[in-house]
Amino acid sequence: MHHLAAERLRLPTNALDYAILILYFAVVLGVGLAARRSVKTSLDFFLSGRSLPAWITGLAFIAANLGALEILGMAANGAQYGVYTVHWYWVGAIPAMVFLGLVMMPFYYGSKVRSVPEFLLHRYGPPSHLLSSIIFSVASVLIAGVNLYAMAIVIEALLGWPQWVAIVVSGLFVLVYITLGGLSSAIYNEVLQFFVILAALIPLTVVGLARVGGFGGLKDSLTSSMGDDFVSAWGGTGIGSDNPLGANWLTIVLGLGFCLSFGYWTTNFAEVQRALSAKNLSAAQRTPLIAAFPKIFIPLIVVVPGLVALVMEPSIGKEGSGLEYNDAVPVLMRDLLPNGVLGVAITGLLAAFMAGMAANVSAFNAVFTNDIWSRYIRTGREDTHYLLVGRIVTAIGVLGGMGTAFIASTFSNIMNYLQTLFSFFNVPLFCVFIIGMFWKRATSAAGFWGLLTGTVAAMINYFWFYKEGVISIPSDQGANFVSAIVAFVVGGVVMVAVSLFTKPKPVESLAGLVYGTTSPGMAEPPARGDEAWYRRPALLGWGAIILAALCYIPFSL
Repeated sequence: MHHLAAERLRLPTNALDYAILILYFAVVLGVGLAARRSVKTSLDFFLSGRSLPAWITGLAFIAANLGALEILGMAANGAQYGVYTVHWYWVGAIPAMVFLGLVMMPFYYGSKVRSVPEFLLHRYGPPSHLLSSIIFSVASVLIAGVNLYAMAIVIEALLGWPQWVAIVVSGLFVLVYITLGGLSSAIYNEVLQFFVILAALIPLTVVGLARVGGFGGLKDSLTSSMGDDFVSAWGGTGIGSDNPLGANWLTIVLGLGFCLSFGYWTTNFAEVQRALSAKNLSAAQRTPLIAAFPKIFIPLIVVVPGLVALVMEPSIGKEGSGLEYNDAVPVLMRDLLPNGVLGVAITGLLAAFMAGMAANVSAFNAVFTNDIWSRYIRTGREDTHYLLVGRIVTAIGVLGGMGTAFIASTFSNIMNYLQTLFSFFNVPLFCVFIIGMFWKRATSAAGFWGLLTGTVAAMINYFWFYKEGVISIPSDQGANFVSAIVAFVVGGVVMVAVSLFTKPKPVESLAGLVYGTTSPGMAEPPARGDEAWYRRPALLGWGAIILAALCYIPFSL
C-alpha cells in the first residue's frame, strides 16, 4: 500500500527544481560557516551569546514550530477533522504564547538560566532537575526523529529516494550546520526557512482555492459531502454530541487550550531557547508575542490546503486508496504546481522539516551538556570542554534522531504520535512549573513526585484506559486531550499533598523564582514610557489574543 502511495505521488521534477534545491542547501551550509566565526564560548554555542534582536528570535520561534507536525500533520488534520483543526492555533497556541511572553519570560530570562530544566534546579533542587533533564532529552530525540521520518516519507514519495537515504542525507545537513555555528546557525537558518516555507505554501493555497471555486466553493463542496459541522469550528462540540474530532468543547478548552498548549509553549525548551537568546528582557518577552501574529494566520496556508486536498482527491484517507491523510500536501503539489514553483515547494517542505529537527537537536545538546553533563558527570571543567561536549552531543542527537525516525515509522499518524508525546512529557512539566511559580509552599519533594506521577498517569490513561477500552474515547486526539487533563490534575494533586507533609524551602531562597518576588540580579522590564507603543509586550499580547478570538467569528456563523 505504501509503495502504491509513493508511485501515485511521484512528482514530475526536472533540472530547474533540483537546481533550486541545491542552491538552498548551499545557502544553509554557508550560514553555518558564517555563524561559526561568532562561536567563542559555550554561551555563544547554546544561546547565541544572548545577543539577538527580537524580530530574529520571533521569526525563529515560529519557524522552529513549522516542522513536520505543523505542515504535514495539520494539513492531515484538516483533511481528517475539518475546520476543528483551527483550535490548535487560536485556542491551542496564542493564549499560551502570550502567557509565556508576559508572565514566564521575566522568570526565565531574569534568572539567567540556560535552559528550562535549570529553572527547576533553582526552584526545587537536583532530583526534579535531573528527572526533567532526562525526560526532556529523550523527548527531544524522539521528536527530532518524527521530523526526519516525515521528511523521508515526502522525499521518497516526491523524488523517489529510498527512505533511509533521505533520513541520512537530511540528518547530516542538520548535523553540519548546527555543529559549525551552534544555536546562531540554527536560528538564522530558521529565519531563512520561514520565508522559504511561506514561498512554498502560499502559491499552493492560492492555486488550490482557485481550483475549487474559492472559499465559497470549498465550503459548499465540504458541506455537501461531510456535513455542516465539518466546516464549523464549534459545531457539534456539545457534551455528548458526535463530531469528527471525537472531543467536546470542555476537552478542547481544558485539554488542548490549557494543558497541552501551555505545556508545549511555555516549557518546551526547543521554543523557549529562541527567546532566551534575545539581547535583553524586553526582546525576550516580545519573541513569542511577535511570533503569535504570523501564527494566527498559519491555518490559511496549512489547514486550508488539507481541506482543498479532500475536495480534489475525495479518496484521501479512505481504505484501499493508497493515500493517507498525511499525503494531503504532496497530493496538491503533484496536481497543481508547475516546475520551478514545484522546486520552491519541495525546498519549503525540506526547510520545514530541517527547522523542526534543528530546533529539537539544538535544545537537546544544550540540556544534555548544561543540565546533565556539567552538573552531574563532569563538573567544574573549563568552558572549552563544554563547548566540545556540546558539539559531540549534537552528533549523538542527530544519530539518535535517525534511529527514532524508524520508531516513528511504526505509527500511522505522526500528528497523533506527537500529541501523545506532548501529553506524556510536557504537561506534567508545566504543572510542576506553574504551581512552583505561583505557590511558595511547593516543596522540593513535591516537584519530583508531581513530575513523575503526572507522566505515569498520562501513560496509564493512554495505554490502559484508552487502548484497552476500559473507558470509551472516540479518537486518538480525544484520548490525548484527556491524557493531558489527567496528567495535570494528578500531578497537581500529588504536589499539593506532598507539599503539605514536607518542609518548604526558606522564603529568601525563592527570590526571583516565585511570582511577586525578585532577586537582586534579576533583569527588570523597561518602564512603560521607555519603549515605543508597538514594542510594549502587554499591548502586543492582548492584541494577539483579540485578533485570534475575532478569527473564530467567520468559522462559527
